[in-house]
Amino acid sequence: MSNAQHKIQVGISSCLLGDEVRYNGGHKHSALCTRDLSEYFDFVSVCPEVSIGLGVPRKPIRLVGDPSDPDIVGVANPEHNVTQPMKEFAREKVKELGDLSGYIFIKGSPSCGLFRVKVYNESGFPQQEMGRGVYAKVVTDTYPLLPVEEAGRLMDPVLRENFITRVFAYQTFISLKKAGLTAKKLIDFHASYKYTLMAHDPQSHTSLGRMLADLGNQDLAELGDRYFQALMESLTKKASRKSNTNVLSHIQGYLKNHLSSKEKEKLVEAIEQYRNGIIPLIVPIILLKNHFHTYPNEYIAKQSYLQPYPDNLSLRNTI
Repeated sequence: MSNAQHKIQVGISSCLLGDEVRYNGGHKHSALCTRDLSEYFDFVSVCPEVSIGLGVPRKPIRLVGDPSDPDIVGVANPEHNVTQPMKEFAREKVKELGDLSGYIFIKGSPSCGLFRVKVYNESGFPQQEMGRGVYAKVVTDTYPLLPVEEAGRLMDPVLRENFITRVFAYQTFISLKKAGLTAKKLIDFHASYKYTLMAHDPQSHTSLGRMLADLGNQDLAELGDRYFQALMESLTKKASRKSNTNVLSHIQGYLKNHLSSKEKEKLVEAIEQYRNGIIPLIVPIILLKNHFHTYPNEYIAKQSYLQPYPDNLSLRNTI
């Protein structure tokens, strides 16, 4: 599949795309999303507060009550309670989101905040325990394996790389199930994730392989679901520079009989610069992809590790 032609659908808070839908009439435009991540994803924009009829601008709202299941009420007027309309909208909206392979939320929002959203008590004081935006909670409860992140956290290159990897894994496996899961497809999928799992959770490649060892005597659909859950849990573990460097060096070995001394030197230098934190992971990966276009390798072509990065992605804004 060409990512340039068939981008993956990812949900996003509308304000991150520059839509002026916030309570103060403004936005929270994320250049990272609209400029860089749009290379990978087609965004499905949602603003639940506007969708339930709250105006722009509007008086601010916040979470109040039980942090595990708070209400959304007006800051100035606690009688203005929009909890039920928000939950009803969320329950209906998630029915339309089944084709999404990820979701990017906005930090701190009582509707869309994903992590550590302030929850107040009835007296108006913030509680020690944090919560999750009401809409975001319905999305994550409905699709517990869906890769999700907050836009601000994606500025961290490690978290960004992790999110992209999880989105592509999610989309690939869901597409596999929709097309009809077979034993061979499941085994081939696992084989294609060898290097990705080596980078994120080396032991999981072995444990997931053992899960498939007696595949013929198990219910395939049930096994596929267990495998997918274990895979996504493994991929939530962030790959380290050390583990990525190890994988990059392994893959580089497949080129040793093809590259000139100058090409080898440039590739080794890029991997070393990544290891030392000078450049992001995408730089040595794009160099490897370019070399494998010139010197195709059937085994590497099947590996997912290089695939989250579109073939036409340039090195701009990466160094």
